[in-house]
Amino acid sequence: MTPKTAVTPAGHTTPPAKFSHGVRKGNILQVAGQVGFLPAEPGQAGPVVAGPTLREQTLQTLANVRSVLEAGGASWEDAMMLRVYLTDTDHFAEMNEIWNEYFADLKEAPAARTTVYVGLPKGLLIEIDALAVLG
Repeated sequence: MTPKTAVTPAGHTTPPAKFSHGVRKGNILQVAGQVGFLPAEPGQAGPVVAGPTLREQTLQTLANVRSVLEAGGASWEDAMMLRVYLTDTDHFAEMNEIWNEYFADLKEAPAARTTVYVGLPKGLLIEIDALAVLG
C-alpha cells in the first residue's frame, strides 16, 4: 500500500488544526485550502498579505497553492480541479479577471474549477484548494 506523505512548503506555518497543507499518495496530490498568508518567520504565524484587497489576497493565495503543488512535485499543468471559496458574491467578476491574468501564459485552462460562497475568518476574502494528478 502506498503511504500518504504530508507536504509542507518552506515558509508555511503549521495549520491551526491537525491537517497538512498538502497530502500526496502515489500520483495524487491534494492541496488543502490556502489563503492569503505571507510566508512565515520560523516559529511564528504568517501574516495576511499586506493589503486587504481581493487582488492582493487572490495573488498571494494562488502563490501559496503553487508552492504546495511544487513541494509535492507538481505544477499547474498537473492540477485537475481547483476550488475557489469567496466570501462575497460581488467578488466573482473581479476574481475571474485576476484569475485570467494570472494564468494568461498557460495554453489551456489550469484545471476544472468550482466557485462557492462561504464564511472565512475575519479579513479573509478568498480560499483556494487544488487536486493534482502527477505523471
